[in-house]
Amino acid sequence: MNFNRIKMALYATYLTNRYGLILKKTDSSAEKKRLRLEYAQKLLAALHIDVVVKGKEKLPKEGRFLLVTNHRSIIDPLIIEVALKETDIFGLWVSKKELYNSFFFGIFTRNAGSILLDREAKQMSGFFKDIKSGVSEGNSIFLFPEGTRNKEASDLSEFKEGARIIALKNRLPILPIYIRTNANDVLEAALQNRPKQRHSITVEIGELIDYKERSVDLEEAYRKIFDLDEKVVLEGAL
Repeated sequence: MNFNRIKMALYATYLTNRYGLILKKTDSSAEKKRLRLEYAQKLLAALHIDVVVKGKEKLPKEGRFLLVTNHRSIIDPLIIEVALKETDIFGLWVSKKELYNSFFFGIFTRNAGSILLDREAKQMSGFFKDIKSGVSEGNSIFLFPEGTRNKEASDLSEFKEGARIIALKNRLPILPIYIRTNANDVLEAALQNRPKQRHSITVEIGELIDYKERSVDLEEAYRKIFDLDEKVVLEGAL
């Protein structure tokens, strides 16, 4: 591990836990949004990473949505926060149990505005109840429909079931966002010993998808919007 990695690991740990404790004292969604953005900007600035947003004109200024985005890197939530900085959209991130219990992310995840997804739970009724409660309070829902980070060579891995159900049950228009640049590769480059070298990540905003379009396959629609490779369907797959 090089010196820059050690330095960034220490700084990121400090910053994450510091903002986690500040957010713990914050109830306002608007203030949570401000603090999450501030945290994201500080950490990305330390990494010398810039976020470029394409299709800004498609981005609503306010409202409640199911935001879906691809997932390759641990900094993806930060990228989305920055992409939404000129809007009033605040969302609760669907976060897996491992993040809630993480030494690094735990305090921040529990306090920044999130909904726990426990894949080992026998029933998901509590999860969907939390979603409904969050939406009724005026919040959007932010989700990685791939379920976990895509470590494959493909542009996108298979979407898990659930995103469409969340949109339908809560009457949420679906806001598709695609992180075009492989953020994990950029993060790795930023952690090398190359001080002050700037890096760029491009994010694309897609057209809203109507939650009432039951016949539309969300993954296929997402691929079409961002001109990705077609979804591969295996014959005989369950």
